Amino acid sequence: MSAGVQELTGSELFVDLAPLFGHALHMKVEGLNLGGSIKLRAAAAMVAAAERSRLLREDSVLVESSSGNLGVALSVIAAHKGLRFVCVTDARCNATTAATMRALGTELLVVDEPDPRGGFLKARLDRVRRLCAEDDRYLWLNQYSNPANWVAHYEGTAPAILKYMPDVDVLFVGVGTSGTAMGCARYFRDNGSRARLVAVDAVGSVTFGRPAGTRLIPGLGASVMPPMFDAGAFDDRIQVAELDTIRLCRTLAGRGLLFGGSTGTVVAGALQWLERYDSGRSLRSVCISPDMGDRYLSTIYDDSWVLANFGPEALRPVRPPHPLGPVHLVRTTAPVPQAG
Repeated sequence: MSAGVQELTGSELFVDLAPLFGHALHMKVEGLNLGGSIKLRAAAAMVAAAERSRLLREDSVLVESSSGNLGVALSVIAAHKGLRFVCVTDARCNATTAATMRALGTELLVVDEPDPRGGFLKARLDRVRRLCAEDDRYLWLNQYSNPANWVAHYEGTAPAILKYMPDVDVLFVGVGTSGTAMGCARYFRDNGSRARLVAVDAVGSVTFGRPAGTRLIPGLGASVMPPMFDAGAFDDRIQVAELDTIRLCRTLAGRGLLFGGSTGTVVAGALQWLERYDSGRSLRSVCISPDMGDRYLSTIYDDSWVLANFGPEALRPVRPPHPLGPVHLVRTTAPVPQAG
């Protein structure tokens, strides 16, 4: 039986980063699907939940706020199902992402001015609420509060990680809407894992209770507190500066691993945490890679953009603690390499 787009959300690929960075850090790759990111899991789950609850009618128009990857994922699902989809985005949505959504038939509404207090996110949410108030055909899936978002990762992402590495010591997961983070945290706790759970966010985000700041890289972070996020579910939290995100992305690309900004943030956060708490380099850890790098070619991987916004320091690769070795790609069907 052939699979529908919404069923093709998983990935068996893990990347062993130990030869590159010296820590027993494995990266679960979640961008190898038709949506190009982990957001395809949430998009498929939210649409399926709307269908089960009969909220999705024949004349419904899906609407969602997104700075990029969720918009593309919903564009894929909507096109596959023959649904209209309006994505409310903002000026940070790069040209490649916007073009991808339009190619899939999505209508884009671009918010040009941030809200004085809640930034672009609040401005986008206000626009979505106005659309729904003006026309009852609009169905807002609301990735920020929809339980199907975190359930998708409770049922899919987290079990795959524990199947791959049942005795994982540390799990690093990025926080945007917090769907991935909360789904994984709840599954790990419910299933008796003793792994330390570390939430990774971007500097300039308010999720960890710090002041909002300018963020140029869409993906992780928020200018409005994510309703689903529960800080008590995590053992530790770490914020990553965008300069470190860029340097990490470009370091991975130099080894043939072209990943996106959210991935760079999570891996950079994992390495910063491990450098502080894993001096013996014995902890077996996993981080989740949410996205691939093709949508960042005009930003993170463009020297002119990087220099204009972050200066020459951002072009320097992250120096590994020892000479580079070959990076290992591991399938879940293969034995898990032992640390040490």
